[in-house]
Amino acid sequence: MMLKLGYIGLTIAVCVLLIQFGFTAIDKGFDTSKRKRKKTQLVVGIILWQIYLILVGSSDFIQSYSFPPRFALTMIIPAFIFTGVFVYHNRNEKWLLHLPTRSIFYFQSFRILVESLFVASVSAGILHKEASIEGYNYDMVYAITVPIVGLIAFSGKSTNLKLVKLWNYLGLLVLATVIFVFMTSVYKPDLYGANEPLLPLVAMTYPYMLVAGSLMPVAVFMHVLSIAQLNKLTRK
Repeated sequence: MMLKLGYIGLTIAVCVLLIQFGFTAIDKGFDTSKRKRKKTQLVVGIILWQIYLILVGSSDFIQSYSFPPRFALTMIIPAFIFTGVFVYHNRNEKWLLHLPTRSIFYFQSFRILVESLFVASVSAGILHKEASIEGYNYDMVYAITVPIVGLIAFSGKSTNLKLVKLWNYLGLLVLATVIFVFMTSVYKPDLYGANEPLLPLVAMTYPYMLVAGSLMPVAVFMHVLSIAQLNKLTRK
């Protein structure tokens, strides 16, 4: 029960931070007449997505090893499409400049908690060790470097935008390797010396699937959003 609450609690905390970042940008980047509507859209959008994840994760639909992976089709791909369309559409909007650059960068350190949950999940038999820092998942290492790199990038008189952007790209690369580990553990388990899928079906149930449906996509979204902001700042 505590492990489940950990996944749910971390997801709620991440959503609250997203709303705070959004409200900051809206308050500073939009006219008064538009702020209430934009804030409502943000909050309702996040709530509806979480309700959708509860419904999907509570059903038997995504609990399958069939190909193409149902959890990817129902959660990851839609979230990635939204990220791409949203950021591309808003890449030149002035509200991007009002996002808290430093806070968005430090935000990625929440992945330390995600990986801590992974370690606990391995002990509980919900994940296999290859999907955690005990195996081939080095996301915790990246997350630990975030505050260190942040101190370097933001400590001077001017922000080292190149370093921040580089670390954003590195973060995306690390996430890509994590996705690779999860996918191959299901569809190419022989890479890890196994004959059957290593990812238990219970990992595809609520709330464990919040990683694929919410926490990982949010990390990707914030990386891409940060890069878009940095691009806009360098063009000023």
